[in-house]
Amino acid sequence: MKVTFVGAGSTVFAKNVLGDIMLCEMFHDVDIALYDIDQNRLEESYILIDAMNRNINEGRAKIEKYLGVENRKAALCNADFVVNAIQVGLYEPCTVIDFEIPKKYGLRQTIADTLGIGGVMRGLRTIQVMKGIARDMEEVCPDAWFLNYTNPMSIITGFMQRYTKIKTIGLCHSVQVCSYNLLKSLDLEDKLDGRIETIAGINHMGWLLDIRDKEGNDLYPEIRRRSKQKNLTEKHGDMVRFD
Repeated sequence: MKVTFVGAGSTVFAKNVLGDIMLCEMFHDVDIALYDIDQNRLEESYILIDAMNRNINEGRAKIEKYLGVENRKAALCNADFVVNAIQVGLYEPCTVIDFEIPKKYGLRQTIADTLGIGGVMRGLRTIQVMKGIARDMEEVCPDAWFLNYTNPMSIITGFMQRYTKIKTIGLCHSVQVCSYNLLKSLDLEDKLDGRIETIAGINHMGWLLDIRDKEGNDLYPEIRRRSKQKNLTEKHGDMVRFD
């Protein structure tokens, strides 16, 4: 099994995703190809992932690093899964520009991860890079699954599904932490252990359909009550989700 991580210089994200993989029994002996265009960040990620492999996986995974566009095909060759976590243009200057241009014309652009003017601009510049990655994959790993974590999620995933031959799924880690953060925010930590939940949707549109404690009791009535009270009595960082 081979997993190629495109944008491996995203060190924290690479740690989370590849750490999850190493904790999966069927992936203990995985081949991991780390690819990035930034030498320093690639080296930092390699050191971290290699240490994780030795500490939590008994060194069973094979880890290699690939630097620069000229080595992209080698990184992708014979991959079974390709994880995409690139950011074209970095936060500065490009993401800042995504905020500043709409602001200049009176549009409140809070973030460019999904939609809005900033999202369109970010999508257009990222698609140009995705074209090259897709062409390389069609040549050296045509049957691989492309797991996209790059934003704007819907625009990038939609492009890959509609205009390339690559099998593509868009993913977001928010599903894994949704109920944990919700219960913790509402002082319901005692309900975390053994909880059972049903979540539908990914790609920045996850819906918590059902959540029960370890005895099977429905937690939603109390969640709704506390959420309403919290929104009425204080300003916090999750007003829309709680509403």
